[in-house]
Amino acid sequence: MKHSDIEADDYSESDAVVRVTLPRNNSGGRFDAALAAVLSDYSRSRLVRWMDEGRVLLDGKPASPKTRVWGGEIVEVMTEPDPEEVAYLPEPVDFPVVYEDTTLLVIDKPAGLVVHPAAGNWSGTLLNGLLHRYPDLTSVPRAGIVHRLDKDTSGLMVVARTLKAQTDLVRQLQARTVKRLYLAVAQGMVKRDGTVNAPIGRDPKNRLKMAVVENGKPAITHYSVIEPYPRHTLVECRLETGRTHQIRVHMAHLGHALAADPVYGGKPGSFSDELKTVLAALNRQALHAAKLALIHPETGTQQQWESPLPADMLQLIAQLRKETV
Repeated sequence: MKHSDIEADDYSESDAVVRVTLPRNNSGGRFDAALAAVLSDYSRSRLVRWMDEGRVLLDGKPASPKTRVWGGEIVEVMTEPDPEEVAYLPEPVDFPVVYEDTTLLVIDKPAGLVVHPAAGNWSGTLLNGLLHRYPDLTSVPRAGIVHRLDKDTSGLMVVARTLKAQTDLVRQLQARTVKRLYLAVAQGMVKRDGTVNAPIGRDPKNRLKMAVVENGKPAITHYSVIEPYPRHTLVECRLETGRTHQIRVHMAHLGHALAADPVYGGKPGSFSDELKTVLAALNRQALHAAKLALIHPETGTQQQWESPLPADMLQLIAQLRKETV
């Protein structure tokens, strides 16, 4: 660790607490600036955050970043790693595996499980669980993950167990030889099969959402009507590309946002109380990755897997069928 302007006797560190004596050359400067100059391994913004959280003591008492210091003060910093630094640690996370060999895994991801660590979800992800269950995946980038599902989308995902397999699967995704079929309940009556060929990018009005935008990345979704209901439609969607939220954005673009979608869905219409209850219990977009087909990277054979609809979507469909009669 690099620490400028201090002698060895002025500095000590335990597993979680850093103690340092501020150098005598301070003359009424700000506390955050003086500490950042001494503890150069930590950014000033991180030190300020720790000060705001009460994790930094100046002569035994919490102090604000603006406090004036003169030198000789004893500082204790109760450090903690940034979330990014611990994001790739193994953790016991439960998820079903429907197929595995020495080359790849096929996961049936439950709704609610985040695939990859990111802001707001630095732990408890599928990646953490993969590293725990399959320690060999530490040698494969992103623990072998080659494509993702949204947190609240359920269904099939493939994971590579070797770098060679990961490279091959990424190329298959680019060449569109990986076939992914989804089942979704869309709002409104989808009258016929069709294709949405519309670019997707960040929504200029809301950076937390995606949208069909002129300068977005190419995105193609094919959809087919499976079963119509009075105010909803069960559809099958086939992806040619894999953009963030692609099916959700494209179906909303058609005017048929997915049922219960908290981001792209509209307000519930004049539904029955029973249907409103089922939609509230679903508490996620009605989207399931039901089929996955690819060429096995090692054997070169075509393989396919299917995942049945989860209980929450089956309950929704059962209620929609009741209301059709």
